[in-house]
Amino acid sequence: MEFDEVRTQAARLSPWCHVATVSPDGSPHVVPVHPAFEGRTIWAMTGVHSVKARNARASPEVMLHWQVTEAGDNLMVWGRGTMFDDLDTKRRLWEGVFDYDLDLFSGGGPEGSPETGFLAVEPTRAVFLEFYGIKGRSEWRAA
Repeated sequence: MEFDEVRTQAARLSPWCHVATVSPDGSPHVVPVHPAFEGRTIWAMTGVHSVKARNARASPEVMLHWQVTEAGDNLMVWGRGTMFDDLDTKRRLWEGVFDYDLDLFSGGGPEGSPETGFLAVEPTRAVFLEFYGIKGRSEWRAA
């Protein structure tokens, strides 16, 4: 599977996925996010002090899961997460990377939302399962 297929399957399955992070004490934390792709980077808007942001800073290994559809298809992406809250990144992402209005979740725009940041996931591996893997399994790995 090529990375473009990862992006295609994610878009086909759902605009939402779940991101799993690990807390410093080793406990898992899973929450829904509305991601956006920029090249191979997968972005999610989040609070700079949120549990997922704190966890990604402490342990950058994360996993994204696009939930199982009625057909039993799903996509899992593993990668390294990095938090960004600098103004240049926020401006770039606010103006055209996401397919929804970020002001709905953080109304101050890039300049007026100091508590808003973005989790960047650099994928290292992805697995797409068709009908729970019974009808097929495709895998992508970063070179």
